[in-house]
Amino acid sequence: MANIIRVEGLGKKYLIGHQTEEKYTALRDVIARRAKGLFKSGGNRTAVKETTEEFWALRGISFDIQQGDRIGIVGRNGAGKSTLLKVLSRITEPSEGRIIINGRVASLLEVGTGFHPELTGRENVFLNGAILGMSRSEIRKKFDEIVAFAEVERFLDTPVKRYSSGMYVRLAFAVAAHLEPEILIVDEVLAVGDAQFQKKCLGKMQDVSAAGRTVLFVSHNMTAIQTLCNKGVLLKKGKVELDGPIEEVIEHYLENQVDFLTKFECFLPEEAPGNEYVRIKRAEIKLPGDDGTGITVETPFDIEFEFWNLRKYSLHLSLALWNMKGECIFNVGSVSTASKEGIYRSRCHIPANLLNDDKYFVQIFFIKDGSVCVYEQNEILCFEVFDIPRAGNWFGKWIGAVRPKLSFSLEEC
Repeated sequence: MANIIRVEGLGKKYLIGHQTEEKYTALRDVIARRAKGLFKSGGNRTAVKETTEEFWALRGISFDIQQGDRIGIVGRNGAGKSTLLKVLSRITEPSEGRIIINGRVASLLEVGTGFHPELTGRENVFLNGAILGMSRSEIRKKFDEIVAFAEVERFLDTPVKRYSSGMYVRLAFAVAAHLEPEILIVDEVLAVGDAQFQKKCLGKMQDVSAAGRTVLFVSHNMTAIQTLCNKGVLLKKGKVELDGPIEEVIEHYLENQVDFLTKFECFLPEEAPGNEYVRIKRAEIKLPGDDGTGITVETPFDIEFEFWNLRKYSLHLSLALWNMKGECIFNVGSVSTASKEGIYRSRCHIPANLLNDDKYFVQIFFIKDGSVCVYEQNEILCFEVFDIPRAGNWFGKWIGAVRPKLSFSLEEC
């Protein structure tokens, strides 16, 4: 089968600018110094050095994609996945190497990509179709199908700048998928949509692939990747680490996540992650009488955080737990709030016999006034839950995202 995409020695370089002062100062010191400078005409000033650094987001990327392949591109944040898709979509030029593409490309990389905010949904459908090289008659033929899939009939003649992010994505995906491109490129922007829409999109991408067209899909949801894709490309620090069958790529990717496990983080004020609202002081997985054996499915434990509330806003903490496949196991929030400036401690208790054996990431959100997220931190804690010896003949993987110990009876009737 002929190659529809060939990538040879691809590289993408950016220049990063840095400004450094002679000695380290906290952000509040810089702001205070600048504010004072507004009222002073002279005085001593801290010398600032400006330097630039070369950053290779991609380097030495080479692979071939055949017509009808469904390619899952995986890797940690910062691995170069989105940059690769932008280069393949011709949004940005490569710094070195070359790409040979035999076919029309439709891409959905960010919310609102390719849409003009002042135009209506109807007008943007025709605009996107024209960009893809479709004639007006071809777009008209698919128009009703696009609108029905996107479920935006009521707002079709409304400027898309008034659309929610979910409406943007529904319409953008419908246009990209229904105008019959030879190559469909989709970034993890689908995560914006609800579960029902994500399922619908995966089904449509499977239909596109079954029709002989090629799909490139980036997502942190390994279940979605494995369901849709037959081949995978694993990126690590801008380079291809593995290229092959999707099962092998996902298995290799998940196995190597062990390097990032951490059950404790403590930060100095000037180095703490956060912003002008909140900064994280400490994060820890606390075990009762930790004897070094780790966490098993029968181990209760606490996820504990300390943070500085830097404003007089009412803040509460929301916590989400994710497994290595990118599935959210649960999301819970604190009942009490931090209502004034100061240091606060928040603790979430995880009971025994709840989690299945797996590796997990903790994500936290700080919510202001019960509605606005002012800061979120991904993967601040990572830990593994181990299985225990079981009686009986089954020693394989216990299926399911959770593993609760519930009352279960059996009796003869």
